[in-house]
Amino acid sequence: MPTPHEYAEADESLAARLRGSPDGEAARAVAPLIARHWQAAHDYAVICLAASGPIPAMVTAAAFHQVLDSLAVGQAGGAIRPRLLVAVRDTARLWAAEDTLCGVLPELRKPAGGRGMRTAGSTVAENRRLAQRSFESLPSEARCLLWHTEVEAEPPAVAAGLLGLDAETARLALKQARERFREGCVRAHRELAPDDACRFHNRLLDAPVRRGGAALPEVRRHLDECRYCREAAEQLGQAETGLGLLLAEAVLGWGAHRYHNSRPARGRPARGRSGPRPRGTARHAGGSSDGGRGGGWGGGGYHWLPVRQLARVGRVGGGAWSSRALRAGAGVVSAGLLVTVLGVSLWASGSNGSQAANASQDPRATGAGPAASAGTTGAQGTGTLPGPGSVPLSGPVMLRQAAAGLCLDVRGEPRAGAAARLAQCSGTWTQQWSLSGDGLLRSTADPGLCLDSHADAGVVILGACADVHADRARDVRYDLTARGELLPRWDRTLALTSASPDPGADVVVGVRDGSTAQRWTGEPVPAAAVTRPA
Repeated sequence: MPTPHEYAEADESLAARLRGSPDGEAARAVAPLIARHWQAAHDYAVICLAASGPIPAMVTAAAFHQVLDSLAVGQAGGAIRPRLLVAVRDTARLWAAEDTLCGVLPELRKPAGGRGMRTAGSTVAENRRLAQRSFESLPSEARCLLWHTEVEAEPPAVAAGLLGLDAETARLALKQARERFREGCVRAHRELAPDDACRFHNRLLDAPVRRGGAALPEVRRHLDECRYCREAAEQLGQAETGLGLLLAEAVLGWGAHRYHNSRPARGRPARGRSGPRPRGTARHAGGSSDGGRGGGWGGGGYHWLPVRQLARVGRVGGGAWSSRALRAGAGVVSAGLLVTVLGVSLWASGSNGSQAANASQDPRATGAGPAASAGTTGAQGTGTLPGPGSVPLSGPVMLRQAAAGLCLDVRGEPRAGAAARLAQCSGTWTQQWSLSGDGLLRSTADPGLCLDSHADAGVVILGACADVHADRARDVRYDLTARGELLPRWDRTLALTSASPDPGADVVVGVRDGSTAQRWTGEPVPAAAVTRPA
């Protein structure tokens, strides 16, 4: 297959052939569009859903159908990739919001995926609104250039090929696009400013960031008092030093960090599962944390969704989904069929390299705010957890969640793959833990097992305590903050929490927000507590 910049026809030219062309001609235009953009869209679907297998492929197919329909009615085809990724995100979120769909596609319920998207207040953080507004105001050519060079980390020749530009024209257009994006952020700050003081400081914010000097004293005083302008200054600064991540956060929000960092051109594929979960884990054995409702698709709980049942979903999120668009998710109509057949074959051939399913990302993008500013300390064997008597970390201790008043426990027998849960505090052997100086959170019931927050897409399970040189060492290690938050070292924008405050709820990792649901107190194990049976 030729590389993207070697394609003979630009995306816009292919899109034009979808508008009023005979079916055969339109179909010939669809295939190269899918070939160019399927893998990235599918990678992001895996991230959004925290799952791999058929469901991300279905979501990707439905998103393609939506975007192809928009191109067919005349929308510009110059920036297909970011539009397609947004369609993937929105489709995943809409599907996860439908109880009927979740009943037959249980993978949509993953706390680190569909369930998290369903409960998130917004897909894009408030502290990225200026960048979002600026990017959306750019011409499609500029958006394509910025997205593929900055977010995808591809050479300018790739975007030039997608746009049908020569290399020199693309280079000049990219330089202009960067400048227009920055100017758009400054303009958006002025237009959205909550008061005259913010509007007065508009250019005063931009100048020192651009030239690299210190801000004037009066500007610093204003920034100390105004969160809106602090966030604006931060976005302007990132436009200079980290434009790719800023754009990903502003356009995608959910999963932006992981998508940005996993792009093949960066040479740093995201770690985590890209294939079916092996049997014997918590989702396939008696330790299933969904109460035996038939969890993962690999364990027999997955069912293909009948077309008629999809069509009955009706109106979602205020907009009507036609039965044709819904059927595209199952791949059974014209363009939707082509998307699924070609796309799934591409996905299958590259499934070993698909991106990680573990994508519990901070929808606020950078984690700015009180939670992010709280001090974080590496676990120290001589330290203490908040709680009665300042219980030593070295344990054994019980870990009580501040919000629910319930303790960290294990579902069923303590073995590799068993899920962590909340339970009434009793001090039983499965509720006894120790946090060592190297950050390992060990189960006293089996000191060879530690809490693993990465192997099961953000649902916390017991896994082998990896040694310090192991590839997955950070997945079973945590840092403790002064407020009692346990932050997984593989992503410190997350914190140990629970899917709900009820007994039996899964323990998961969620976006760090400073809430009491993410704070843990240490309590001594009662003298009469049950110890491990001989």
